[in-house]
Amino acid sequence: MTKVSPEFVEEPQMQIVRSVSRDVSLSNNQFPTYKLGPNFEVLQDTKEDNKGPPLKEVVEEETDRLTEQHNRLSVRDLASKFDKNLSAAAKLSNEAKIREAPSLEGHVLLKKLRDSLEFLKGRLTGLNKEDIEKAISLVEALAVKLTQNEGELIQEKFEVKKLVNFLKQASEDAKRLVNQERSFACAEIESARSVVQRIGEALDEEERNSPTSAKQEVEGLLEEVQEARRIKLLHQPSKVIDMEHELRALRIQIREKSTVSFKLQKELTMSRRAGQNKSEFYELTGSEMLGSIIRIQSCSDEAIDVSKCSIQWYRLSSECSRREPIVGADKFVYAPEPIDVGRLLEADIVSNGQKVSLTTTAPIDPASGLGSYVESLFRKSNIEFSVVIAQMNGRNYSSRSAHCFHVGKTKLKLGKGWITKARDSYSKSMQLCGFRGGGNSAAKSLFWLPRKGHSFVLVFESEKERNGALMAARKYAMDCNVILAGPDDDALL
Repeated sequence: MTKVSPEFVEEPQMQIVRSVSRDVSLSNNQFPTYKLGPNFEVLQDTKEDNKGPPLKEVVEEETDRLTEQHNRLSVRDLASKFDKNLSAAAKLSNEAKIREAPSLEGHVLLKKLRDSLEFLKGRLTGLNKEDIEKAISLVEALAVKLTQNEGELIQEKFEVKKLVNFLKQASEDAKRLVNQERSFACAEIESARSVVQRIGEALDEEERNSPTSAKQEVEGLLEEVQEARRIKLLHQPSKVIDMEHELRALRIQIREKSTVSFKLQKELTMSRRAGQNKSEFYELTGSEMLGSIIRIQSCSDEAIDVSKCSIQWYRLSSECSRREPIVGADKFVYAPEPIDVGRLLEADIVSNGQKVSLTTTAPIDPASGLGSYVESLFRKSNIEFSVVIAQMNGRNYSSRSAHCFHVGKTKLKLGKGWITKARDSYSKSMQLCGFRGGGNSAAKSLFWLPRKGHSFVLVFESEKERNGALMAARKYAMDCNVILAGPDDDALL
């Protein structure tokens, strides 16, 4: 600013111009240093500020630091940190309020300065007047700069308030969590304390009762030992052995008597049927159990030969509610198989347009010892049987040499040495059942259809092996979700 020349100064008027800083209080001792750039642009001299970073940077740094530490602090630490940051934010808010007062004073100062320059402009002329105009433009530019700084200050104040509110809410949440965890911990401590107290009481009770219970147990054991000694003295070992032999003999006699009684009941039933219907010309003979052969015989000279009659065998349930035909069983001889156990058998005999029905006296009984035999087969690694091929594809097989019939977990195989006659996996098209074509070896024969158009009739060495092979193959087939039976026998299984 230029100096006023003495010629133009008048004493009364100089008294009117007041000191610009007389009624203004600033937080600093001096204004920032400004300079007038090109096109009358106001530029502020950049000098190092020794009073620390600005408020905005402090807020951003504090926020980032809180975000980084949020995941690794406990609830109690969060509460303490939020309290500290809340006090820091309040302090920053107070500092922003303190800075707001100098800002208002700066506006007042600039306005008074501009008024003084306007007053001098009206009194001066020439070069001094131009200097006054430059000074006025500089003051106006300073006013604009101050307004911008006030806008930034307002924005920082808003962010500080937002941060304070956030920290207050976070502090309340943290305190609530701490109180909740404290209440849970107190409840668990009380529960654990009650459990410990109950355990202590139970231990004390056990300590009080243990001598009495131990004494009672010892007395009971002593009584048992004395009783055992008395029995040993009264009964000699030879007498005990004699009693065991007698008991075994009685069991054998009871078993024999029950067998005889069962046979007598069957014979009585057959005689009653014969007495009730004397006009029947045929009867069923043979043991009604698995592994036997049931035959149809004529019991009258007037009866037509059985071989010239039309015969069909049926299965009946124990209540006779269903009557299932046995496909292929059309001979006067039939050998029951495992699927017939527990069912009645019935045969229809048609001759000269007349039909006669014969029914077994009781359901088919299982063979004795067959269950344990099948269990022993399952314990083997390979289940194999020696068989003779009687028929192949419906024709008699000329060779009577022995073959090996292998029952596997996933397939059946028939072969001789290195030669394989048939080998097929269990499937819905496979059929396996007892032989239904009659003959004296029907109880030892089975029918096997590996696939359509390829069939065998195999003769085993015994009835037990034939029935065991059927039961083992059906068990393995069921494990493969396949029902292995004869023609139209799926419903029975």
